[in-house]
Amino acid sequence: MKIISIDHLVLTVRDVDATVDFYVGVLGMEEVVFSGGRRALRFGQQKINLHQHQREFLPKAFEPTPGSGDLCLLVESLDAAIARLKGAKVVIEEGPVSRTGATSPIRSIYIRDPDGNLIELAEPQNVVLA
Repeated sequence: MKIISIDHLVLTVRDVDATVDFYVGVLGMEEVVFSGGRRALRFGQQKINLHQHQREFLPKAFEPTPGSGDLCLLVESLDAAIARLKGAKVVIEEGPVSRTGATSPIRSIYIRDPDGNLIELAEPQNVVLA
């Protein structure tokens, strides 16, 4: 077996509307409604399914907890992301800082969503090998 990509992940949240407002309004994702009114956030070829805390869909994580997520999302331009966050009055907790991404070095900032999940926004860095 060879894993090739992430299709989706699930965030358990206290308030689905507030979460959608943040990820759509601030981060620019697209809301998707599917299968009986379930809600998700789509970006690129991935999505984040949303579970309302204490009303999660089955099967679910063993202990679904709002605010326990820690995600790194790639952006085209970190400077544009910073400008958008400042315009939306979102606090940047740390950064820009250099980190190690899955396929390249990245330049990152860290913010929190309405549940306190840590969201890393990162721009891949071009690397020239000698």
